[in-house]
Amino acid sequence: HTMNFRTTRARLATVAVTGAVAGALAVSAAPASASAGNGYVSGGGSFYDDFGDEGTLSTSSHSDSNATCFWQIILYAEGVKESNGTQFDQADIDGRFGANTKYATKQLQKAWGLTQDGVVGKNTFGAADDKWNASTKLGELEFRGAGSTSATKSKLRYHGSRFVFDVYRTSDGKYRIYHNGQWQYASYKNNSTCG
Repeated sequence: HTMNFRTTRARLATVAVTGAVAGALAVSAAPASASAGNGYVSGGGSFYDDFGDEGTLSTSSHSDSNATCFWQIILYAEGVKESNGTQFDQADIDGRFGANTKYATKQLQKAWGLTQDGVVGKNTFGAADDKWNASTKLGELEFRGAGSTSATKSKLRYHGSRFVFDVYRTSDGKYRIYHNGQWQYASYKNNSTCG
């Protein structure tokens, strides 16, 4: 499947303009992300704007966490190249944001037409939650239905260029990811899924 560059770029252009206006009005530094502040990748309301307000993932920010693990699963699903020239694979998903994850992130940023800084900020993470369009096979997130418990309230499927994976958004908005045979919260504060 191919990425919908037009939609992503149009949305990013809107974000850039909105950000510039907000930046012009701001006197002090931007406040910390609500999602990182509550400790989890999370959202509410529409699923298709959940990731644009997430905390920063990088070699120096939340670098050993389930949130990084979630991002690495996205890198794997997108089939980007890692630093040795091979595809980012299962063995690279360890929840640690090191040089290899930074390199793969730059490759995905390049494919998505974003600034290639290797940092997963609001624009990069936000580009990963476009609504899936089954007829055109474009976008990333698809709502798959309601789950049976508060921990599985909403089942979503991420459509990458290489493969798809499922995630859950709980009744309180926290994302749960599956890795190493278990479901865990996509936490910024610990690395229990991948580590």
